[in-house]
Amino acid sequence: MCARTNSPIPTSSTEPALRLLHRDAHCVVVDKPCGVPSQPDPSGDASVLDLLQAGHGLNGLPVHRLDRPVSGCLLVALDREGAARYSASFAQRKVRKTYWAVVEGEALAEARLQDTLHRDARGHRARVAKGGGGQQLHYLRLAQGDRLALLEVVIVGGAFHQVRAQLAASGLPVRGDVKYGARRGNRDRSIALHARSLAWTDPFTGMEVQVEASTPDAPWWRALFNIAGIGPVQGT
Repeated sequence: MCARTNSPIPTSSTEPALRLLHRDAHCVVVDKPCGVPSQPDPSGDASVLDLLQAGHGLNGLPVHRLDRPVSGCLLVALDREGAARYSASFAQRKVRKTYWAVVEGEALAEARLQDTLHRDARGHRARVAKGGGGQQLHYLRLAQGDRLALLEVVIVGGAFHQVRAQLAASGLPVRGDVKYGARRGNRDRSIALHARSLAWTDPFTGMEVQVEASTPDAPWWRALFNIAGIGPVQGT
């Protein structure tokens, strides 16, 4: 389930409001709940940065973002040098981002998509020009149900709404993502897109790091996990 919308910024708690998957001297990776903005926005709802400060006493600096209805791994820098180096790693496509998605329709066993994406004039959607372009997406089908499929998705780049727009343009809208053609929304306003893992070379130590998020628990996820033989994972 998603975090509640219109939630106030917590001031104290016996348990951290945000689960940490990884922490070192320069960054943390959090297990972002769907429904929580990555950083403060006009809604005034508690963001990941707010929860990180309230629950862990850490002042985070944004490096990348996940859309509000998306859950999973989000890397946050802890100092200016970390923000600069990790921002460069993302910009230079040195961070491997893997997603899980539940999509409507019948998916191929595997596919590679390469498209040009443009943000529309109002900035609320991405438009896809099929073929060519620099936004690449590869998916592997993990399970196929009657109306829904579970995909593992790896992207090159990280354009605005890239996964959502490219999958929808290929006839596979993400479940609940009515903005991109899903039949209906989810009650909690989530979409079935989960940032499963991040992998990178630490820009300070040169060590290889991989972090995985917890598995989502909504019924549509569980049904396809059962088909794929994927058990619950608490994240690393």
